[in-house]
Amino acid sequence: MSSERKTALILGGILLSEGTWLVANLYFATPTRFLRYCGLYSSAGWLAWLSALTVVVLFVGYSTRLPSVRANLLRLSGLKLLAIAVGIAAGTCEEAIFRKALMNYLSHQDWSIVAQIAVSALAFGAAHAIWGLFRGNLRAALGAMLATGALGLLLALVYVLGDRNLAPCITAHMLINFFAEPGLVLSAVRGEMGASIAPRPA
Repeated sequence: MSSERKTALILGGILLSEGTWLVANLYFATPTRFLRYCGLYSSAGWLAWLSALTVVVLFVGYSTRLPSVRANLLRLSGLKLLAIAVGIAAGTCEEAIFRKALMNYLSHQDWSIVAQIAVSALAFGAAHAIWGLFRGNLRAALGAMLATGALGLLLALVYVLGDRNLAPCITAHMLINFFAEPGLVLSAVRGEMGASIAPRPA
């Protein structure tokens, strides 16, 4: 099976699981209530949006160290269209879980802001270590965990800067997936992450 076909299957699996989560939330919580939960009916402030854009530029720029990311960054393809759909589902699902649900839970348990950000980053990084293990490479798994952990830390900061409005985080996550997703999954499939690590965000 070709690398592209494997990548399409992986992206399809992510879309199925996280897309199901998104559709279920829109259905059971009602669209208006869910969109309000995501911060689309309130303002996050210009600092949060500027920070979110900065995170996108930094992470996508970092990811272009991988040949497959560079080759697919702006290339229109079936994988890119699939990545756009995945970006919408994963950007919403993962930010709702790793930022809003987790950080708000810790806040209600009286954890400090620093601890909330740290736990959010660690959980996000640990969840993405699998991309480095895709070819059985522990070094790549550690690098994937560190890089996505750093991304999780930055997105947690954006969440705090936006007064816990999730919209800038979701937007940043989606944009990162739109540009880098096909190349990052291809990099994992092809074993590029073992030499130069930049994991997928979703």
